[in-house]
Amino acid sequence: MFEAATGASGCGLIFGGAPGIGKSRLLRSVTENLDPGRYALVAVTGTAATAGLALASLAPALPGDLVVSPQNGVGPNAVASHAGLVRWALDALHRLAAGRPIVLAVDDTHLLDPLSAALVHHLARTRQATVIGTIRTGVPTPEPVRALWIDDLVDRVDLGPLSAGDTADLLQAVLGGPVEARSVDRLWRLTTGNALLLRELVTAARTSGDLVEACGIWRWTGRFALTPTLTDVVDHRIGPLEPAVRDVLELVAFGAPLGLPLLVKATDSAAAEQAEERGLITVTRDDRRTTVRLAHPLYGEVVRQRCPLTRARRLQADLAHLIEATGARRDDDVLRIAAWRVDSDTGTDPRRLLKAVRQAFRLHRLPLAARLSRAALADGGGGFQAAEVLATVLFLTDRPGEALAVLDAQSGSSLRWRCLRGVVAYWGHFDTTAPDALADGRRAHARPVEQSWTRALESLMRLHHGEPRAARQLAGEVLDDPASPPGPRALARTAMAHLLAAGGAPARARAMVEPTGNPYLGLAAELAHGTALLIAGDVAGIDKLVGTDDGDGFAVRSGYRAVLAAQAARLRGQLAAAGQLAAEACALLADGRVYAGLAHAERAHVAALCGDADLARSAMADADARRVPAMAVLDPWFEQARAWVVVAGGDQAGGVTILRRLAERLGNDGFHGHELLALLDLVRLGAAGDVARRLQWLAAYSDNQLAETVTWYADAMARRDGPALLTAMERFQRLGMNLYAAEAAAVAVSLLRAVRSAAAGGAAEELANLLAGCPGARTPALRVRQPALTNREREIALLAAGGVASKEIAERLFLSSRTVDNHLMRVYAKLGVSGRTELATALRALPDLAERLPSEA
Repeated sequence: MFEAATGASGCGLIFGGAPGIGKSRLLRSVTENLDPGRYALVAVTGTAATAGLALASLAPALPGDLVVSPQNGVGPNAVASHAGLVRWALDALHRLAAGRPIVLAVDDTHLLDPLSAALVHHLARTRQATVIGTIRTGVPTPEPVRALWIDDLVDRVDLGPLSAGDTADLLQAVLGGPVEARSVDRLWRLTTGNALLLRELVTAARTSGDLVEACGIWRWTGRFALTPTLTDVVDHRIGPLEPAVRDVLELVAFGAPLGLPLLVKATDSAAAEQAEERGLITVTRDDRRTTVRLAHPLYGEVVRQRCPLTRARRLQADLAHLIEATGARRDDDVLRIAAWRVDSDTGTDPRRLLKAVRQAFRLHRLPLAARLSRAALADGGGGFQAAEVLATVLFLTDRPGEALAVLDAQSGSSLRWRCLRGVVAYWGHFDTTAPDALADGRRAHARPVEQSWTRALESLMRLHHGEPRAARQLAGEVLDDPASPPGPRALARTAMAHLLAAGGAPARARAMVEPTGNPYLGLAAELAHGTALLIAGDVAGIDKLVGTDDGDGFAVRSGYRAVLAAQAARLRGQLAAAGQLAAEACALLADGRVYAGLAHAERAHVAALCGDADLARSAMADADARRVPAMAVLDPWFEQARAWVVVAGGDQAGGVTILRRLAERLGNDGFHGHELLALLDLVRLGAAGDVARRLQWLAAYSDNQLAETVTWYADAMARRDGPALLTAMERFQRLGMNLYAAEAAAVAVSLLRAVRSAAAGGAAEELANLLAGCPGARTPALRVRQPALTNREREIALLAAGGVASKEIAERLFLSSRTVDNHLMRVYAKLGVSGRTELATALRALPDLAERLPSEA
């Protein structure tokens, strides 16, 4: 755009786009950087208020008094003609320019008065000025302005909305740190990529304290308070509303998606047409249905917040009546009617309300489920069913104290009451006596259904508490009993799946995981599934699992999925992404404790692999502070992270000791899948000879491909077999575990160079490529043994890798060409390469030389 303004491109430029897209900011960025000594800048803005006054738009840039003379045909006491005004304005602009090229910057060219528009067109057509400006799309434009790009007098570029990636970058720049992915997505969707709306919404959220920072990651709660500026921006976009159009907008704000026939029936058809013409609502046809929504998501937020309470209640009651009158045939009509009835306080059938409560819970719409269940309890017809849902939602949203209060208010002693209270006590308040209480209750109630439910739930508690044998026995009893109902069976299968995954049979574990509509059971099943994927080294499977997050406000689940995504990124060697994902998980889980410690442990693990010992120790301390005995099943991840934190601090032997103790304990508990990962870390830290035989036994026991790869890797490391390590590298690559592949390649390069193998050059190239995909990784195995190059050999090698010919190297270093070539031959032999074509790649695999290579190398 700067070249367009200075005439370097030969043409002016007009930016088009929706309001708030950033057109004016781009225009200012150009005008602010123009050199006033070289260019005469005339900056004006078109406004609707002066669009009917001749030359009003250009008036700020023209002299204050109209100077008339006989020469221009305008008498001192006469009204100037349009032609005379144009000539006078041209003369005034040229006098202002004083010989400098004129740059005419016009913001909102679509609002120019007719005479100003004609003058702008004349200046561009006669090349008396370079015209740059902005125009709003979708609005009437004066014909002289349209002619600017139609006649190729200026170029026109239409700006699109920000992408999700652009939004993330902009938010990070404004807030000074990365923003959690779900928050970025919600802000992007709510603002539809409009930079002005994004700025105002972020300002409103920061003012209200709903944009918070934790662990260096910003997170939006989803709430915001209206600020005068945000209101003004949205009001300006909406424009003045006649009462009938306002009714349409409010009804759609509370009822969308709304069928067009219902909207016309409840309002005025002419008003609905006007709202569509003005771009306030959109009407789409899907099969036989014609659906109405607001044209912009933020309209609904603002309209609902500003609507008076009495009118909002009336509108919601009207909506409920309208949908009921049509038979409530859509899948979510029961939920919508219930919500409208509750919010308008117009009453609802207790049975229909409970049906809506169960449906909201099943769909994981937890805030709505809580609101409806509270209403059902207040109405007196909800009973324990409503209390059960409300207590579960409160527990899942990290409010266990409120959940227990709701349950205790029921004064129940039924099986469901006792089971749910045990869940809240154990995972909400970390009461480790809860499993014993369930066992005592089971002995007091001998009914088969009591036995099944309490055994299944106790099995899951025992597993999470670190009692795998008791958990396996209880789950097996439930699954072996043909009389066990589906609910206890699902719980027992979840516990058994986790036991299988941790025990080294992840394929069998995944086959046992069943989808469930219950949010808590779904979370337990997801933990089993995620554990199986990690122990199998299935990073693609993790991508698929975490990619299903629908951002439904279930922070515990989203937080766990962020941890999983971080672990997958760590396995790939994408440590910067892993660190940010782990920090996002810490931010998401900041209000709870079930997975918060795991998130901090993963953050520590990643920092340790990057060699950041201070951050690793700090994050590990946070992990230990949030560690809870009720989630001892997560301990293997904590201890693996701890070992790497110790290694990052310079105590590799200490890290090995931690891993040895961990592997021994895991083996005793039968957690052979976790044991495999601990032994893999020992191999990476140089203890392959001690664990190779144990790994062979585990590979025979396991049902996943990673076990075979780890066994091959350990054997190759124990035998110091370079070619076998390259095979291990290839196997890790196929699994997507590129950090492990790079470590295997690094050791292979050192071994192959030591024996002057011809394969060293190719191995170094593979290593260089892998290291490029694992930036920031600093592990002991990646420390490639440096070949014994002399200072002169290093100097010559770097120049040769940069493309400098031997003759020129000789001249620079005051050597003979033969001496240079002799040095290069020794370098090739030490690095295991055949010539210059492989030299740069080999040097990139040497950390102390890679940074000194010329960029063109």
